[in-house]
Amino acid sequence: DAKIQNEMLNSTASRLLPVWRGKLLVGQVGDNHLRMLSVPVLEAAAAQTAGHSASQPAPRSATHTAEIFLGLIDGHAVFAKSISDLDKSELDVWVALAKKHASNANNIRFEDLRVTGPAVPANDGALMAYARGLTYWHDTQLFCSLCGCVLHSINAGHTKCCNNDNCHHQSFPRTDPAVIMLVTQAASDNSPALCLLGRNQAWPAGVYSTLAGFVEPGESLEQAVQREVLEEANISTDNVRYIASQPWPFPRSIMLGFEAQATSASITCDTTELEDAQWFNAEQLESFGTWGEESAKNKLPRTDSNARYLIDRWIAEQNR
Repeated sequence: DAKIQNEMLNSTASRLLPVWRGKLLVGQVGDNHLRMLSVPVLEAAAAQTAGHSASQPAPRSATHTAEIFLGLIDGHAVFAKSISDLDKSELDVWVALAKKHASNANNIRFEDLRVTGPAVPANDGALMAYARGLTYWHDTQLFCSLCGCVLHSINAGHTKCCNNDNCHHQSFPRTDPAVIMLVTQAASDNSPALCLLGRNQAWPAGVYSTLAGFVEPGESLEQAVQREVLEEANISTDNVRYIASQPWPFPRSIMLGFEAQATSASITCDTTELEDAQWFNAEQLESFGTWGEESAKNKLPRTDSNARYLIDRWIAEQNR
C-alpha cells in the first residue's frame, strides 16, 4: 500500500537501519551490552546528503538507496537502507546521528554481523540479518536479467521491477540453500564413536568444522549431503537426518544442518575443497578451543554457528 508506506516514511517514530557494505550500526549500551542501533527515517536523508562528498559519484540507480520495509516493532515501522556508496571516511555523520538518539551508547561503529551476532540480543541479530540480506540484494540486483534495463524498487523494497515498458519483469530476493553436515561413526569394540571434521586452508590455524556445500539444481537436500561428503572427503554415507537450520546472509544463504552415518572410513581429501579432514572422538573435541581464541591448538567453529550446534549436540549425546 503506497499510501501507508509514504505515511510510515514520514513518521517521526519510524526508524532506519543503515547498512554499509554489509556492516550495521552497533554500540555498547547500559552495562556495556552490545546492541543494534537505528536512526530516525526523517533524519536519514539529511545524513545521506551530508555524508556524500561533492566528488563522490551519484549512486548507480535509484534502487541503490531505496528504503526497505522490514516490519513493525512496538507499532513503529523499521526500514533498512544501503549506504554502501559512501566512503569509510564519510560514515561519521551516521555515527553522530546514532549517538544523538542513543545518548547512553558508546563505541558506536559499523560492524560485521559475524562479529556482533553472538553478542547482541537474538531479536537484534535476526533483524540485522534480515537488513543485511535485503540490502545486499538491492546493491547487486540492479539490472533486469531478461533485457538488461535498470530495475526500480516496488512493494516496499521487496520486489524489483524492470523499467522497460515492453518487459516489466519482476525480480525477488533469493536465498541459496546450503547443506552442512556432521558425519558420524558409531562406537565399536575397538573405537569410541567418531565424527568427521575438516578444515579449509583459508581458515585460521587449527580450526576444524563440519563439511558443507551448496545444493545443486535437481537434487534433494539428502542427495546434496551425500554428494558433498563423497566429493570432499571420499566418505560414503547413509541415514541422512535433518537437525536444524540457520539463516546465513553472507551474502544470501540458509544453512540446513544434517547428521549422516558413514559407511566407509578411509579419508581422501579433495585438496581444492579441504586442506585436511580427520575423525575425532568426543573427548578430543572437548579439549578444543573456539574460533577466535589465541591459545588453543585446535578450535571448533564459533558458538553461534549451526556447525557448532551440530558438534556440541553430538558431544552431549556421547556423554549421556
